[in-house]
Amino acid sequence: MTTAQKPENKVQQTRTVTDLVEYIQALTTEIQELYSLDQIPWVVGYSGGKDSTATLQLIWNAIAALPIEKRKKTIHIITTDTLVENPVVSVWVRKSLESMRTAAKEQNMPIEPHLLQPEIKETFWVSLIGKGYPTPRGKFRWCTDRLKIHPSNRFIRDVVRVNGEVILILGTRKAESIKRAISMEKHQVGSLKDRLVSDSSLPTSLLYHSPSLPNSLIYSPIEDWRTDEVWIYLNQQQNPWGYSNKDLFTMYRGATADNECPLVVDTSTASCGDSRFGCWVCTIVSKDKSMEAMIQNDEEKEWMQPLLDIRNELDNRDDRNKRDFRRIWGEVQLFERNVEGEISVEPIHGPYTKYWREHWLRRLLEAQTQIRRTAPENMRDITLITLEELSEIRRIWLEDKHEFDDSLPRIYQEVTGEEFQDPRPGADYSLLGRDEWIVLEEICEGDAMHLELMAKLLDTERQYRKKTRRVGIYETLEKCFNTSSRSPEDAIKNARLKRELSEAVSQGDVAKVKQMTLGDVAATDEVDEDESENDEQVTWASMKFKNKETTP
Repeated sequence: MTTAQKPENKVQQTRTVTDLVEYIQALTTEIQELYSLDQIPWVVGYSGGKDSTATLQLIWNAIAALPIEKRKKTIHIITTDTLVENPVVSVWVRKSLESMRTAAKEQNMPIEPHLLQPEIKETFWVSLIGKGYPTPRGKFRWCTDRLKIHPSNRFIRDVVRVNGEVILILGTRKAESIKRAISMEKHQVGSLKDRLVSDSSLPTSLLYHSPSLPNSLIYSPIEDWRTDEVWIYLNQQQNPWGYSNKDLFTMYRGATADNECPLVVDTSTASCGDSRFGCWVCTIVSKDKSMEAMIQNDEEKEWMQPLLDIRNELDNRDDRNKRDFRRIWGEVQLFERNVEGEISVEPIHGPYTKYWREHWLRRLLEAQTQIRRTAPENMRDITLITLEELSEIRRIWLEDKHEFDDSLPRIYQEVTGEEFQDPRPGADYSLLGRDEWIVLEEICEGDAMHLELMAKLLDTERQYRKKTRRVGIYETLEKCFNTSSRSPEDAIKNARLKRELSEAVSQGDVAKVKQMTLGDVAATDEVDEDESENDEQVTWASMKFKNKETTP
């Protein structure tokens, strides 16, 4: 058997083009033998970048060299579309998948491309505009799991459920980062020689356990390749599904970084924050250098400026003035903040307020409308937010946040000039609407917390009105009072008192606990002079009944 021999690192640094060609030939044989070894299905991760393209091209060419009767095992190609991908890359990937599907049929290849997407309830805009999640940050990176890991893992688990096992083929390379190299070595199972021919003395590619997916092994054929070797291979070998690798190189050219946004299956995979091609809304890094470069270097891509403007507006490191003083579940939660050496206890701000959620929706629809008018013909059908996402946002605002003024259809019509057609059955039927909301605003006279409480109470009653058994209505109404009956100042003060009491209890400070419970009550109620003179003991009973008139 011919195996893909992996030189030591010091040798790898001086690997010549001739060495690379020989190495690719050995890799081809290795891939063919691994493919023919068993019936375990393969899943190839494809993001449209250079590493995943090189990996898929290796796999395609190796299997295409097998006789047709040996191409029995299906190879799934999966791409995750987060719905907020860089539009240029998104179009590139979609058309690439279409070319793969056509070429696979023409060449009798057992390849099935799949375009995966996050569930509607987990998309970026449903999370940010609907639920009010603040933009992702280093310590609150909620986007990776929802947009990337969950869709790919769902597909892989479905394959495992049917077949019992799966081999993932990824374009990960140790040269990407030290962190990635450590992660790969940590989860390695062993060399392929143990799986293919146990008596071979030559080192071969390694298999890795997936840290998050059971019964899943990871095969990375280009794990020890350098970046220049990836480009040498892509520029010297014709793309087997008919796409242009030179166009791919052109997409990469001109930016400062040379990292792609990989298919993510676990949290050990590097973030897309520093990549060339990631989400256009990404706020993990300070600037979207790739989109800026595209706009500056190519007049035909100036139409993307509205996207960059929105991304930069979202990237506000101190957006507490745009967010609720409570967490998303309605509770005030405090933290110690160190500002120039001074410690202050402040609330952790939660979701965006109603005003700012509506603002982001309007800005997004304005950008979509403008792009559809000014972009090149092949990009004018761009969709920044889908109809299904808009429907789910509307549902969240109406049912979860009790904002029965139903502002989404109005904003949509004002910006686009078109009537919003909600696909959700019964979405347009409601007892309460904008007219009732305006009346409620007048009654509350600018008191935002009073308006919120009244809206929650009214809408809670509406939600329970048709139920045969109104089980849980009292608990729901009680929650409305607990979260919305206090002013912001009173709610924060109450949270601080609870914090101090909890600290006193944990420290065993009995005197402070008494002062903050029984002591506070006693201090607010003055004791009669006669009672003081008689040295009567203050008890709960005496405080409760001291002002009660007694009959003779």
